[in-house]
Amino acid sequence: MLVRSIMLACLMAGLPAALPAQTSLKDAFKNYFRIGAALNPGHFNETDELGATLVKRHFNAVTPENDMKWERIHPRPEAGPAGYNFENSDKYVEFGEKNGMFIVGHCLIWHSQVPRWVFQDADGKPLDRAGLLERMREHISMVVGRYKSRVNGWDVVNEALNEDGTLRKSPWLNIIGEDYIARAFEFAHEADPKAELYYNDYNLDYEAKRKGAIELVKKLQQQGIKITAIGSQSHHKLEQPTVQQIDDTFKAFKELNVKVAVTELDVDLLPAVTRRPTADISERAEASKDSNPYVAGLPDEMQQALAKRYADLFAVFLKNKDVITRVTFWGVTDRSSWLNNFPAGGRTNYPLLFDREGKPKPAFDAVIRQAQSGK
Repeated sequence: MLVRSIMLACLMAGLPAALPAQTSLKDAFKNYFRIGAALNPGHFNETDELGATLVKRHFNAVTPENDMKWERIHPRPEAGPAGYNFENSDKYVEFGEKNGMFIVGHCLIWHSQVPRWVFQDADGKPLDRAGLLERMREHISMVVGRYKSRVNGWDVVNEALNEDGTLRKSPWLNIIGEDYIARAFEFAHEADPKAELYYNDYNLDYEAKRKGAIELVKKLQQQGIKITAIGSQSHHKLEQPTVQQIDDTFKAFKELNVKVAVTELDVDLLPAVTRRPTADISERAEASKDSNPYVAGLPDEMQQALAKRYADLFAVFLKNKDVITRVTFWGVTDRSSWLNNFPAGGRTNYPLLFDREGKPKPAFDAVIRQAQSGK
């Protein structure tokens, strides 16, 4: 209670809350893999002083939640630099450099959060294949080129697969064709030959989608396309996917001779409001009292259940440490997690290792214990 009172007093006074002495996540896992966090502007601008303090103390890799997505970084159709807005992305990269972090760019090509004009000509009609390929090339060249040798790795293509492993019928696929993925990787490699390049998706621990990802990577490899790692987002529920499914996924990807990054880790504790687990942001549902049971706080039994889930997850991560390069949490504290508003808005979720006041939860201790055991 004393620590909590001190942190609350600091927050009310507008001061960064002092953190209790503890082993940092990045130090605990330094012999295994990087530990990352997804940042919002409050973190890299340091206006969220508590969040920024946690990032600098515990993480050695960073990913921007939204500030490198097309709608933010390239909002206007004007040719050349006039169409871009690099203000936040510049600050994000500078924050990572200043703190000696591994910097990830997220993401270059995605079906979501892309302005409509990207897929249209000057008359508002659908762009043709050649036109969209050129627009893709110009965007990737401009963004990756700006941060050449500064951003260490890029989520080149994000969420191109349906749940059954087939290619999502996005405007990229419909206009360009199946080779849009290969072309995106080629353009990114041309813009920065030294950068790591990733394919990133959710629900890869489920067999059908995993098989689709394997087929996709094999096709890229057969064409001689550079792909460094598969990004498994790992937006998990308390009991699904199973540890066995996750382990099977790492083993399958290892056979492809690519590395794996756990890119967007969190654990959704709230009752399901969709028919199937998903991280597709187009999926929306209505919130209800029954779907938001922990408004007043997380009961101890749920804290312990979350701790066990994270212990089990990190046990399988450590088991596969030879193929995993990075484990990145999608957020820093429960307060700023996207799961408070997905897939239903206005709920109170508890998916991360730090609570709304930046205090480590029992799940944090469970993860540290896994690192100390090394297995």
